[in-house]
Amino acid sequence: MDSRNPNGSLPQLSQPPKYGITKPISLAGPSEADVQRNTELEKFLIESGLYESKEEAAKREEVLGRITEIVKIWVKQLTRQRGYTDQMVEEAKAVIFTFGSYRLGVHGPGADIDTLCVGPSYVNREEDFFIILHDILAEMEEVTELQPVPDAHVPVMKFKFQGISIDLLYASISLLVVPDDLDISCVSVLHNVDEQSVRSLNGCRVADQILKLVPNIEHFRTALRCLKFWAKRRGVYSNVTGFLGGVNWALLVARICQLYPNAIPSMLLSRFFRVYTQWRWPNPVMLCSIEEDELGFPVWDPRKNPRDRFHHMPIITPAYPCMNSSYNVSVSTLRVIMEQFQCGNGICEEIELNKAQWNTLFERYLFFEAYKNYLQVDIVSADADDLLAWKGWTESRLRLLTLKIERDTNGMLQCHPYPNEYVDKSKLFPHCSFFMGLQRKEGVNGQEGQQFDIRGTVDEFRQEISMYMYWKPGMDIYVSHVRRRQLPAFVFPDGYRRPRTLRHPSQHTEKACEDVTRSQSGSAERRIKRKHDDEAVDEKLSKPRDCSTSNFGGTSHISIGQEAKLEHLRTGDVDSNSVDRLLDRDKRYEEITIQQARTDGQGSLTTCGLTSLHVDNLSIVRNVGSREQ
Repeated sequence: MDSRNPNGSLPQLSQPPKYGITKPISLAGPSEADVQRNTELEKFLIESGLYESKEEAAKREEVLGRITEIVKIWVKQLTRQRGYTDQMVEEAKAVIFTFGSYRLGVHGPGADIDTLCVGPSYVNREEDFFIILHDILAEMEEVTELQPVPDAHVPVMKFKFQGISIDLLYASISLLVVPDDLDISCVSVLHNVDEQSVRSLNGCRVADQILKLVPNIEHFRTALRCLKFWAKRRGVYSNVTGFLGGVNWALLVARICQLYPNAIPSMLLSRFFRVYTQWRWPNPVMLCSIEEDELGFPVWDPRKNPRDRFHHMPIITPAYPCMNSSYNVSVSTLRVIMEQFQCGNGICEEIELNKAQWNTLFERYLFFEAYKNYLQVDIVSADADDLLAWKGWTESRLRLLTLKIERDTNGMLQCHPYPNEYVDKSKLFPHCSFFMGLQRKEGVNGQEGQQFDIRGTVDEFRQEISMYMYWKPGMDIYVSHVRRRQLPAFVFPDGYRRPRTLRHPSQHTEKACEDVTRSQSGSAERRIKRKHDDEAVDEKLSKPRDCSTSNFGGTSHISIGQEAKLEHLRTGDVDSNSVDRLLDRDKRYEEITIQQARTDGQGSLTTCGLTSLHVDNLSIVRNVGSREQ
């Protein structure tokens, strides 16, 4: 076996750290068929537009240079204001590092740049970074969409510089002067720094370690570019929603590179699905052994740390302090991820048998055709800039709604949060929408007509959202149940619902996935009955209406115009009869005409002189018709 240097090639077997904590599964290289499939894969990536142009690459370098100049001037100003000598002012500087997809070399057109600003010990995060530097950036014409997130797990300042998205972190190290050649991979850089700085520094440290621990960097990059594209197309790319983010996918791919050190990207892609469909979670994925250091930072260890025992899909970072990078993954999202792994594995097997092409693997997941019932979460704001912060806060907590629903239904009602956001372009006010698929847990025979009442669950979630520290008037959240037939048109790519006969455009993809995604339980007679029920509901909803729910600040408002009709519908069956009726359990289609209706804090529906209707803990209301808010 040939041995090459770390710039893109294979190490000798005498260097076990390159192969991780176990021996490789196979040292086999590519066959002629593998080489041909690899050529076809690389051609597909280029045709899919996954590589940026030289012009865009040059612009990114220019933007990084400008940001470096800005932070250096910022540190010099602070140094002078704090009375340091002229020599200190002259030497004062901050250094910019990159991490994430840009550092790993797998970023595509329009991708953001993850950056870290490392400053001296006397420049702090709370005031100097989030106030003074923020104000400097806010005054610059090149900077738009400036959004500070100081209370995040890793505090970050988000903005666009000349149209390029930047995520800027800050770490203060225990040096008065930051050298230009600072080596942040050295553990000594973590001496006397706070935990937020450790987390900020670790983004760069982890990226550097990954590149050191893979046998062939170029093969790793191509395979990772494929998997990130696949994950986005299949709806499982999102750390904040409870799926996997960029660093998680990088670590998973890097481990496959270690297990198959001589494999080329097409082989790595196939082996990726083959290995992870058989992986016995929660056994951790690790690129190297976990080492403790005299600095005393906590590392991932389920033997010592009780919280680590509850992680469902641990993917451990290779840089000290080693941590689980996928702690957001829940039972729900792990189930969805594994279903997609099974689907990918089936398609890769067909590709190897020349029964499918690469484009089949990367076809979009038809989320809005996979379930019969959905939760729709609408986020609105009076101002477009406020919506950025309000949406960020709400989106970061959507995964908690998934956890709460499964907790309150004992896991019988499963959720599939979808990471994509949607905007109704016909609405002029700032807003966006997120969706969750709902279904009964497979393999469990529920009673006919069994209901799931999740009103209190959503009400609890709403109250947690309402505690946003920077809330402003106009910020609101609307949660509603929608059946598949009532999904708004703006969620479909072409702006309209696909005809039923065209529901599955890819026979390969859906055939490979049908056994691992959604099973249709019940007899043929029950399915026919449900179809008739759906048609009856569609006919009932055919009249235009204007009705929406507003849940915020502990009050459930039903915002209605001069006249509106609230239908007494159950939220549908998560095999057509599963989520509880939300208003009246007995009169399914009865309509109530209300003029200028509202609810008080206790959920009592007041009708301006008419008899009031008590709606206990009203948290989800069936939104009908145009959904004007």
